[in-house]
Amino acid sequence: MKKRRFSISLKLHILVIAVVLIVSFGIAMLAFHINVDQLDRYFKRMSYNSAENFATFVNTDFVARLRNTAESEEYQQLRERAEQTGDETLIEDYLKSEGLWEDFSQTRKKMCTYLDNMDDIKYLYIIVLGDSNALYDMYLLDDYDNPIYRTGDYEDREPELIGIDTTKKIEPTITNDKWGSLCCSYAPVYSEDGTLICHVGCDVNMESILQERQSYIIYMSLCSVGVTFIVLLIAIFFTNKFFSRPISRLTSEAKKFVPAKNTSYEDAGVLQMELKSLDEVSDIYEVLRSTQMNIIDYLNDLSKLEKDNEQYQTSLQQAKDDIKDKDELLGRMSVEVYRDALTHVGSKTAYIRKADELSVMITDGTAEFAVAMVDINDLKRINDQYGHKAGDTYIQGCCRIICDVFKHSPVFRIGGDEFVAVLTGVDYQNRDALLKQARSEFSKCYSNTKMPLYQRYSAAVGLAVFKPEDITFEYVFKRADKAMYADKMSFKSRNGSYR
Repeated sequence: MKKRRFSISLKLHILVIAVVLIVSFGIAMLAFHINVDQLDRYFKRMSYNSAENFATFVNTDFVARLRNTAESEEYQQLRERAEQTGDETLIEDYLKSEGLWEDFSQTRKKMCTYLDNMDDIKYLYIIVLGDSNALYDMYLLDDYDNPIYRTGDYEDREPELIGIDTTKKIEPTITNDKWGSLCCSYAPVYSEDGTLICHVGCDVNMESILQERQSYIIYMSLCSVGVTFIVLLIAIFFTNKFFSRPISRLTSEAKKFVPAKNTSYEDAGVLQMELKSLDEVSDIYEVLRSTQMNIIDYLNDLSKLEKDNEQYQTSLQQAKDDIKDKDELLGRMSVEVYRDALTHVGSKTAYIRKADELSVMITDGTAEFAVAMVDINDLKRINDQYGHKAGDTYIQGCCRIICDVFKHSPVFRIGGDEFVAVLTGVDYQNRDALLKQARSEFSKCYSNTKMPLYQRYSAAVGLAVFKPEDITFEYVFKRADKAMYADKMSFKSRNGSYR
């Protein structure tokens, strides 16, 4: 059974879609978590500050006496009877008899006034918290919405307080239980001698915030989907334009090639395309076209030899000469593919081949090399001010310095202003001295202000040495590129950056 074929175009589309979706989802989740975290911190801070502010209004002597009274067995019995009968006057009369009623009324009034002026606060109360092992806490004072006999009422400890050391600062918590969605904080109230008397509890209403958060999630999701869709369309458009379509066209046209004797290039289907971009696809196109033309030439020559039996020997020798010439042509074409047309050093294709060889050596455990990354400075400035012809001269001058310094190493031009030298042997042993020499040569040339700018050659140089932990050649290249970038930043800090 024939295996299903996955084209490069399909793989590129899958990669682009996966990357865009992952990045979009990650950004959306990060934005959401940052928003949630900021809101939670804001309400926790507001809740605790409100509790702490009201704690400053509390008369510590009063709450200390009120706590002692509420904890007495006599009061607890009276409170239970008041709660059973619903008679608040029992508690009121008792507090009056203990001289606590006036302070109780004033404190309760302050609490209600504070609540009325703070829209976000749902509950404000004074509570006596037990130790970390306590199962119950006593509510000491509440607002007007609660009956007076709630004073001294013991209730089950809230889940967020179970196991908490109440003698230390209690961090605000966000809860969602029978009381609703709240942000709860507890501020301590101390006596003059530093004894902990009670806590002021403040519960901020989080219902509207949670609803807004849900709306935010929906809005952010819709925006993420819309932006992701647009980015996907743009990414797929550029992938198709610069990768998928050129490769698909080249593949389709190459399949039309049918070599035959006594035929023209056009009839045989020799590649005939117009490629606007100058990249690896155009290199492959030129090589394939030249190869096809050579095949047709060879077949036509062979056909002529077969028809001319009388001059067989002469024609055969001629054919051999033609084949030799064509082999030499193919050899020259191969050299041209691996040579940079402007500087005559290794091309990017040759660099890729060299990188693959070094990766194999790394796998075999026989690798010992260093990579020098060189990036020309101010090339754009020279092109803008003096024209691209001067820019070419500038590139060639920089290349000469690179080749002179690393004269025992292969040098490759991998971009418009980027060169790579692979150091082995003598250059590898002297790599530190050569790095210093390269930087010195460029610095000396750039400092010669008597020369025109396009002859003051300058470049940033970085070097990295292969280490046993480097899995592929790319690891060494990235470190060299990083070192080069640091050198370029140093150049820009000293001399400024053009545009």
